[in-house]
Order: sequence, then structure tokens, then C-alpha cells
Amino acid sequence: MKELNEQVFDSLNVFGKGMPNEAFAKYFIGNSYLNPLTNPKECPIFLANVTFEPGCRNNWHIHNAKEGGGQILICTAGEGWYQEEGKPAQSLTPGTVVVIKGGIKHWHGAKKDSWFSHIAFDIPGVDSSNQWLEELSDEEYNNL
Repeated sequence: MKELNEQVFDSLNVFGKGMPNEAFAKYFIGNSYLNPLTNPKECPIFLANVTFEPGCRNNWHIHNAKEGGGQILICTAGEGWYQEEGKPAQSLTPGTVVVIKGGIKHWHGAKKDSWFSHIAFDIPGVDSSNQWLEELSDEEYNNL
């Protein structure tokens, strides 16, 4: 369900908005927020609730690994988009689960008219790394 009102969205965002995602801000158009759900010192899988303001999206990127790897997104509140290179964008709503295999170029973020949150975690792999690429152009985004 789309939600433009930040206070209403915050009441729907059961895992919480968290703090401004300053460490990765250069890879996002618009403001995003990060709420870690696990402590990497205590758990081998880092889970975080990522919240995007309306219109916010991340750059194209690839989760690389020699073996395994990738990312899983579990959509929890608001509405967003996910797109793999060369494929149409997929609408994301609460309850949608996206499994992204290693080596797949993709982006994800909020719709223009809704806040959006998903839980994100990297799939373990051998020699895993994240490769940040170019921004999704305003033209591509506005045509969705």
C-alpha cells in the first residue's frame, strides 16, 4: 500500500526507519535510512531494514562472488521497485520476496509516490563483494 505521509508510514514500518544511511549516501539518489537488525559481531548474516523516502533509489550494483553470493530483499512497508538489467521493473509491496543471484546487475528503491522499506541481507558466498555502478537515470525512473 502506497504511503506518502511519513508519520503514517513510520507506524506501518514495523522494523523501524533507523538512522540516515550516510555511509552509503553516495550510492543513492534521495535519502535512505538504515536500521541494523543483527550485529555482525554476533551473527554471520547481517540483516538490515532499509527505508527509502519517496523517489529514492540506489545505483545499479552487482553482488559479486566466485561462488554463491547475491542478495535477498523482504519487502515490509510501502511500495517500491526492483529491476534487473535488461528486464522490466517489478513492483514491490509488503510481503514480496526478491532473491537476487550473484553477478546480477540491479537496482531497487521507492516509488515516486510512496515511502518504502525492505529487509536486505547478502547471501553468503566465496570472495563476495559489492560493486556499485552508475545511477539509474531520472528518465528511466520517471518512465516506470
